[in-house]
Amino acid sequence: MSDQAKRGGVAILDFGSQYTQLIARRVREQGVYAELYPAGAPPETVNALDPRGYILSGGPNSVYAPGALQVPGYVLASGRPVLGICYGLQALTHALGGRVAPAQAHEYGPARVTLRADAAPLWTGLPDAIDVWMSHGDRVEALPPGFAPLAHSDNSPYAAIGDPARRLYGVQFHPEVNHTPRGADILRNFLFEVCGCAPTWTPAAFIAESEAAIRAQVGDGRVVLGLSGGVDSAVTAMLIHRAVGDQLTSIFIDHGMMRLGEPEQVVETFQRQFGLRLVAVNASEAFLSRLEGVTDPEQKRWIIGEQFVRTFEAEARTLGAVAFLAQGTIYPDVIESAARDRPDAHRIKSHHNVGGLPMDMDLKLIEPLRYLFKDEVRKVGAALGLPEDIIWRQPFPGPGLAVRCLGEVTWERLERLRRADAIFIEALREADMLRDGTAQAFAALLPVRSVGVMGDTRTYAEVVALRAVTTTDFMTADWARLPADLLARVSNRIVNEVPGVNRVVYDISSKPPATIEWE
Repeated sequence: MSDQAKRGGVAILDFGSQYTQLIARRVREQGVYAELYPAGAPPETVNALDPRGYILSGGPNSVYAPGALQVPGYVLASGRPVLGICYGLQALTHALGGRVAPAQAHEYGPARVTLRADAAPLWTGLPDAIDVWMSHGDRVEALPPGFAPLAHSDNSPYAAIGDPARRLYGVQFHPEVNHTPRGADILRNFLFEVCGCAPTWTPAAFIAESEAAIRAQVGDGRVVLGLSGGVDSAVTAMLIHRAVGDQLTSIFIDHGMMRLGEPEQVVETFQRQFGLRLVAVNASEAFLSRLEGVTDPEQKRWIIGEQFVRTFEAEARTLGAVAFLAQGTIYPDVIESAARDRPDAHRIKSHHNVGGLPMDMDLKLIEPLRYLFKDEVRKVGAALGLPEDIIWRQPFPGPGLAVRCLGEVTWERLERLRRADAIFIEALREADMLRDGTAQAFAALLPVRSVGVMGDTRTYAEVVALRAVTTTDFMTADWARLPADLLARVSNRIVNEVPGVNRVVYDISSKPPATIEWE
């Protein structure tokens, strides 16, 4: 982005929390630029941003453990404001002479926090008590010199602490998650009341910076893009096309694991409607043959990721000299894969376009959306002029139905899943719930069989699980409270219209502890 858009930002130091990118998202929602860095990044790398302040993320470790990540010395020496979140609060306490120890009672989940009325400016505009989300096993036992308690909960006497004179603050809870309803107000107060930030971050600024960065990276080289038809790859395509024009060739690979009618729809939309240079490849046989007998979800993702890249490389060679592979990788992909630029995070699952990329890949990567959340991608898509049916298309994982077809992936099982999924999506569309009632919805085929009876005949067939969630960031999600009569209609249609299925269940798990996808 432009220098004007960068001015007035903050640096976020990542200690490995699964919520770290949410901090960046919440900051950017305030119109403030934020960059994320590993906690151990060189000072010159972090301070190249000339940040107005630092935010220290949570993390999975204990600050007193051998080799635990600590607050970098340059942060404390800078004199700039600091906000520590969860582990960040503990690391700040530990670094400045306080004491952190295991808590007698862990706090995981909702809590009520009482605020000190005289703790302005962090609590400006907040009531005396707020609901928050806790996720910690350690707690502060003794404050560092100069610090005062700013809030407490039943299990945390120091739920928030601060040294206003030095503009150093810490909160034990997570203000970045939706489960802390007033968390955005706390971050806003830190950004504007404490740091004096400027609200210059906008989709237009991101587009301008991305186009400039792409032109600088690509030069006069040629780019191939894996176009799936989803909003992530569509926005990526538009950004790169605006930056380098016909130097981009989009490649659509039909791996045999897309939803009903999608291969034809992708070609029609992007080749004919948008006029992109598009090469369509049917590689379903190659993918399915490699997946034969494979049931482990991580192995599926790695196989599909490698096969994608090898297919791209083969197609790229037919185009002549191509140096770059573009992907629509977004923040949740990176955080759940604990990719190479997040060495301190615990991996939840590998994403085919993050963890599955082979180390000997010939093509250099272009990932302009790598640090955007889904809602930010949609805002950028709207600013680029993409139609709403593309911007609000239901999210679909890169491995496709392979990670919704639990167990071995065969053509017969894929066809069974495709038909069940189409029935579910059709019902949601007719009820006008694809956008307003759900953020993501799909069917999964389970690797179990159950006994049933149809027409006085015993059946022994597979089970379909329906999944629908509500979320704004895809890092946390709740199950959608769909009408019972809608679920009943869908279940009835599936067991009557899809051969090999005699039972339908509805998934009522939230994220966390579950993930949105089953694999």
